[in-house]
This record gives sequence, C-alpha cells and structure tokens, in this order.
Amino acid sequence: MGYLVLSRKYRPQCFEDVVRQTHVTRTLGNAIASGRLAHAILFSGPRGTGKTTIARILAKCVNCASGPTATPCNTCQSCREITSGHAADVFEIDGASNNKVEHVRELRENAAYMPAHSMRKIYIIDEVHMLSDAAFNALLKILEEPPAHVMFMFATTEPNKIPITILSRCQRHDLRRIDINAIIAHMADLCRREGIDISEEGLTLIAREADGSIRDALSLLDQIICGAAGAVSTETVMDILGGIDRQILFDVSAAVFTGQTGKIIDIIDGLYVRGQSMTRCFSEILEHFRNLLLVKMNADPGSLADVPDHELKLMRDQVAGIPLSYLSLILDMLFKEEKHIKPAINPKLALEIAFIRVMQTKPVLSIDELIEKIDRLQQGIVDSVAPPGSSAAHAASAPGETASNLEETPATYGNDCPPETDEQAWQKLIDMLSREQPTLAVCLKEGIISRTQNHQIQVDITANQFNIDNINRPNNHARILQLCGDVFGGDVRVSIHTQVQKTGGNAGPGKDSKALKKEAMTHPLVQSAVKLFNGKIVDVKLL
Repeated sequence: MGYLVLSRKYRPQCFEDVVRQTHVTRTLGNAIASGRLAHAILFSGPRGTGKTTIARILAKCVNCASGPTATPCNTCQSCREITSGHAADVFEIDGASNNKVEHVRELRENAAYMPAHSMRKIYIIDEVHMLSDAAFNALLKILEEPPAHVMFMFATTEPNKIPITILSRCQRHDLRRIDINAIIAHMADLCRREGIDISEEGLTLIAREADGSIRDALSLLDQIICGAAGAVSTETVMDILGGIDRQILFDVSAAVFTGQTGKIIDIIDGLYVRGQSMTRCFSEILEHFRNLLLVKMNADPGSLADVPDHELKLMRDQVAGIPLSYLSLILDMLFKEEKHIKPAINPKLALEIAFIRVMQTKPVLSIDELIEKIDRLQQGIVDSVAPPGSSAAHAASAPGETASNLEETPATYGNDCPPETDEQAWQKLIDMLSREQPTLAVCLKEGIISRTQNHQIQVDITANQFNIDNINRPNNHARILQLCGDVFGGDVRVSIHTQVQKTGGNAGPGKDSKALKKEAMTHPLVQSAVKLFNGKIVDVKLL
C-alpha cells in the first residue's frame, strides 16, 4: 500500500479519538444508548473539523455487529468496510457533483431496497448545500417518510444555504473551530508516533496557519516534513509557510511602547528583504495589538485570536505597565490605516508611515490622571503664594489617607474651635479642600446641610454623574472624612447622600442652551484644564 498522508493515517475511528468535538460525540453516544437516534442528521461547521469523520463513526456505531453501540468494535465486516470506504450499505455521496434532481431520484429508488448485510442503509451526503432546489424538493419526500432501514447524514460548511424545509426534518449538530492549543497537542502526539523532531514554535506556526482546521494542520505538517531533512526547525516552517516569527510581533509592540521608531523601521525592512507580504505582516501585527488589548482587559482567553498558552504569559508581562487607553488608541490608529496599506502601490512605505503616525501619538491621560494633575498644579500655585504658617500651607500637609465609607460617617477628630453653624462649618470644609483639591471642592459646593435626629448631620448633594464619581473615588472619600471630623467635632455623625442630577432634554430644566454652554465654559475644571495645557475652547456640545 502506498504512503498515507497523516490526515488519513490517523483519522479517528471512534468518538473518543475525535479532537475537541465532545459536545457532538457525547450527544450522539447518548442517543444511541437510549435508542433515540434521529433518521436524518446534519453536521455543520468549518472545514476540516470532523464532520464527515463523525458521520463515518456514527455509521459504524449503527451497523456494527455488536451494535447499535457508541463504541464500535472496528473488527467486524461492517466496521472494516466503512473504514476502508467500500461498505456495501454505506454510501458516501459528493453533493457538489451529484446535485441534480435525477441523482436524488436514483437515490430514492435504491433506498427502497433492504441493506445487504447490515442493520441500516446509510447515505452520507457531503456539501449537501450544493444540491439544486429541484434536488432538495425530491429529497424532501423521503425525509418526511423514510423507510425504517434508511438513515441520512448530511455534512455542510454553509447550513444557511439549505432550505428550511430540509433543516426542520434534520437533527442538527454544529461543530466548532478547533482551538490552537488542541491542534498543537494533537500534532505533537502524531509527531512522537512518527519519530519526527519539531519545535513547539514550529507547531504553533502550523496550527495558526490551519485556522481551526485539524485537517489543514495535518496537511501542512505533511508538507513541512517532506521539505525538511531530519529535525524540523522553526526557520524551516517559516520558510515553507511564509509566516512571521511570533517574536517579531512582540519586538514590534515593545518598540512602540518604548518609542523606538528606528527599530520598527528596521523590523519592517527585514521582513521586506525576506520577501514577506507587507499586507499580511500588517494583518498579523494588527491582530497582535488586538490580543494585547484583550489581555489588558482581562478578557476570556477563548476570545483571543489563536494565542497559545506560552504566548499568553508573554502578553501579560508586556502590557503590565501600559495604560488601557493607550493600547486602545494604538489599535484604533492601526485599524484606520488598514484602508491605506492594502491597496497601496508601495505597501512597505505605507506600513512605515502608519507606524510613524502611531509613534508620534503620545499616551492619553485618563480622566483620573487629568484631575489629579490639575489639582497638583493648582495646589502648587497656592503653596507658592501662601506665607509660611498660613492655613494654605497647613492644608498641604494634611493627615494621610484613610479608607472608609461616606454613609453614616462618625467624626474622628476633635474640634476646639468656637461653635459655628452647620452651614459655616460646611463652607469652612470647602475652603480647606479648595486649597488642595479644587476640583473636589467644586463637586461639594452645592451640598445642602440639614440636621436629623440625635444631632446627626446630613449633606445632600445633587450633581452630574461626573461630579458624583469624583466624590466617590476612594482617595477623595478618605479626605472628605478627615475634614468632616475637623470641622464638625467628635460628637457628630455625618451622612453624605449623592443623587444624579436629572435633565429635562438638551437645554435642561429652566436653562436655555446658551446658559448651559456658558456654565460649562466657566466651570473651574474646564478653566483649569485650559490653563494647564495652554489651550482654548473650540466648541461646547450639549448632550
């Protein structure tokens, strides 16, 4: 017998051998054991994931001499004939070349005869979506009232092209793309059986190129084994497949994060000299930054695009100190450059320009960092003009942060000052806070003081969501609690209640759009941001 390619030599012969389709094989095994196997079954899914293989195994299960059983013996006449592809009672039909109505009519006529020596006559139709409308109509009648000895198994990569009248009469099983780690493990096992020495990086490149298809992976592995003499190196795999070394992708992202524009240009030039496709390189780089973003977001590893386990740790380490907003900005810029690179006459130049634009964009500040920077700037201005020993200088050296809750907060600091009204004490708190955190002081400015039972003080603050979020930040919690203890005394409990301000449309209740725009432009936070960045207000949009 001639040489058998790996995909045929190691084709699964029982449900346990099928890679990563347990949700299908388990269901079929239970159906056989309970005697509830449907007369028409549809297997759909991507190419090379095991549709026809599972159909053959199921045919063995049904017609095995010891069956029906979920574990065929693979030694009886029926099992051996199905394995060799010469079974008298199992017909494998290519739907693409037998798609006419006369082919289905012939099938219907033959189906009327009893099987030769098996329990059932089984028809496996591959790529069934290729049948013509007339052929589907001819098939419909026998699916409605099939003979007791006949069973149909359909396989397709495009179930959406099958008429609903056919789908409704089939039990459907959807096969999934096989994850990269499962493909790598399966190929590694076959290589051990064959005595082939190949690196894990090489298997990773093959598995990624296979795009979820176990058959494609084994076909590529066959090709690479033929092209290598002895041990298969990662360089050999890259030369045959034309792929990019994964380390290059990490080098690109590292250069972007460290601002090394020259290194990126050198990497692109090296890829070009080795004959790599610039558009393909860009696609892999874009996918790499997408994966880095998802890793930073702590996304489910299953949502990553073919990332093996050993690369996942490298990605986590690389993005550990990179802001999420910066990763999102890089991915957005690269995605927008795609429309310029693919149709470019000189894609290498287009790729270089794309990264030059990325490198000229600095990481953006988050809103928390922006507020903190504005507060530090204003505090520095206050400290520079405040005389030694003044209240401003004292405020700058306030006690450290403490973690607590704003609700029902007991005061923890004594107050030796003369008695003053609640409104005066609250204003004093705002004045003290305005010297060190002016943006937070603005958020508290509209607070309304009221006394509750047992000499409790309640502060009601109605503000927009931004101001409420600022109040509820942990560091701000701690500072407000400290100042409450200073100004209200140790025998008073303070409760602060926040409520989001309701708006009545674009203009808001009682305010026209001009008044709202003026209010936004004169907001202390806006004015501080303009002063900090030496900018100007271009426009104000009402939300």
